[in-house]
Amino acid sequence: MNKQALYQPQPRYDVLRLPGIGRLLRWRWGRLLFQIPLLLLAALMIYDGLTGPQLAPQNIATTAAWIQYRGLIVLVLLLAGNLFCMGCPFALPRTLATRISGYGRRWPRVLRNKWLAIGSLFAIFWLYEWLDLWASPWLTAWLAIAYFIAAFALEALFAESPFCKYICPLGSFNFVSSTISPWQISVQNHDVCRACVGKECVNGSDTILGCGTELFAPQVQSNMDCLFCLDCARACPHDNVILAARSRTRELTTPGAWPRRWDLAFLVMVFTFASISNAFGMVPPFYALQAWLANWLPINNEAVLLLLIFGVGILLFPAAICLGAAWCSRQLSGTAGHTPLRVAFTRYAPAFVPLGFAVWLAHYGFHFATGALAIIPVSQNFLLDHGLTWLGQTPNWQMSAILPGSWLLPLQTIIVLAGFGGSLYVANEIGRQAHKQPQTVFKAILPWALVFLALALAALATFNLPMEMRGTIQFNP
Repeated sequence: MNKQALYQPQPRYDVLRLPGIGRLLRWRWGRLLFQIPLLLLAALMIYDGLTGPQLAPQNIATTAAWIQYRGLIVLVLLLAGNLFCMGCPFALPRTLATRISGYGRRWPRVLRNKWLAIGSLFAIFWLYEWLDLWASPWLTAWLAIAYFIAAFALEALFAESPFCKYICPLGSFNFVSSTISPWQISVQNHDVCRACVGKECVNGSDTILGCGTELFAPQVQSNMDCLFCLDCARACPHDNVILAARSRTRELTTPGAWPRRWDLAFLVMVFTFASISNAFGMVPPFYALQAWLANWLPINNEAVLLLLIFGVGILLFPAAICLGAAWCSRQLSGTAGHTPLRVAFTRYAPAFVPLGFAVWLAHYGFHFATGALAIIPVSQNFLLDHGLTWLGQTPNWQMSAILPGSWLLPLQTIIVLAGFGGSLYVANEIGRQAHKQPQTVFKAILPWALVFLALALAALATFNLPMEMRGTIQFNP
């Protein structure tokens, strides 16, 4: 069997060949149709964030960013994959920036990894708590402005879309989440790609840009780094690029789909452990811990306290736990003598994705379910404040939840347990590929299973506690 064929999904059907939607996605301006609405929304958020009411539940910036976006993004990632990066407004000036730069210089080799992405992802979680971004329309607006400036500047200076691929915390979150997406870029016929001279899918043509993150379509093995922009499909002169259906766990269980790299493995660990740390930051024991540390150390600076708590909870603790699990896995399976710790660690990193994503879905889904309708009175208030009384109505600030409160904890429990089961399944499949004997497989995955169990129990315990209703009238009466 051709080794490359092992990495490619067997297409049940190609989305790009579906009537209507396929033609739209392959159309030269198809991505623009997704980007323009999000650009207008971003502009509205920035405008209202800077000039509108600075009470979070009454401002479009905070409501749209911290309730609507986060809830919708996890649902879209679950159902359809990385559509936000496809329609990302921050990437809209890419063509202009590329023309300014003349395709730019190369991104420094030492930075062609996920360490900056890990740092930016950690920074956004820390800043979210320290600056109370969820409560500040003004800061939320400036955060969006900073995204636009950073994306444009780096695109103008460097090739390979470094902001999207190596830095953007939103993109990093989406990349990891989309590894369980039901869709993946592939090609219909590998022989066509081998005979292709121009490789337009990655290099682009005179009129159409190629892949921004420089992925070569026939070699795509993972959704990691794929923006789902479909520029590869539009640029391909042979109409050979497809958007193929696949099993949700195919990428996670396919040998060779992920490089055995420390940075990729740690990105997944941070993604998973941050899902619990972020939720923990909204429950009473977190504030008790913060007060205890302030008295014990003593430290009165909130920024330093939060940096310490999240540095341990998102970076140091996951590193210690997962490296310890990798060491135990080697010892129990009898492979310590010939399996490097890096291999034992990175081999099982994909198994964290189902549980990590499930916790994010349960958490962000909770806030979305309790605050989704809040955007209606906020929008009405915006129209009235700008004299559009013929469009606006008196805001009903009681509009908020879309599901009964009694449903939320059972739904969260089901989602977390499903993620736990998914992680066990992926770990077992990885173990079966690495070891021949069933008892060796059991011993190899046992430490990882215990880590998954501890994470799932920690998530369920957190969701059982009273959680702040941030950004809604219920929390800010």
